[in-house]
Amino acid sequence: MLTAFTAGLLLITISELGDKTFFIAVVMSMRHSRRFVLAGAVAALAAMTVLSVMLGQAIAFLPKTYIHYAEIALFVCFGIKLLVDGWKMPSTAQSSVVDEAKTAVEHSELSLKQHKSNWAVILESFILTFLAEWGDRTQIATIALAASNNTLGVTVGAILGHAICALIAVVCGKTIAGRISERAIAILGGVLFFLFAAVAWWEGV
Repeated sequence: MLTAFTAGLLLITISELGDKTFFIAVVMSMRHSRRFVLAGAVAALAAMTVLSVMLGQAIAFLPKTYIHYAEIALFVCFGIKLLVDGWKMPSTAQSSVVDEAKTAVEHSELSLKQHKSNWAVILESFILTFLAEWGDRTQIATIALAASNNTLGVTVGAILGHAICALIAVVCGKTIAGRISERAIAILGGVLFFLFAAVAWWEGV
């Protein structure tokens, strides 16, 4: 369980820092109450984690050998993609992710103008975060982890990792947003995926 918890925690914390969901929380926290933005974001990420773990358990009936090698291949592919993307980025690149987050929030704000209650902010944060996370590499990686590791460990570790990133985004986002290097995060994430692939290979089926 400890191994699954650590894997989920490290995978999410490093991969999500500087991701689109991170900057959505940053942008929203500049416009609304931080606690309500945080509540909506954490709820969405927790729901996504539980859903991903359930999907992982749903495919766990497949032969263990297939799941094992598919997990390794998936981690290697993500690692290669992140390293290649990071290598191609200028050292200060982050504008594309920030712009996507700002656009998503601005479009959502158009409908929020008539509903400025605290629940409306929580709901907006939940929906924007959930949609941004859907199909993201961390969701797919969580599914892979849950298919071959302790379910509770992966769930708790991933939710804690998401909560840490959301808290950083809401509390310190405005201060550190301009200092986060997407390139550095991408390279670090790529190395982490290769590390997970190596650990999975070492542990065997």
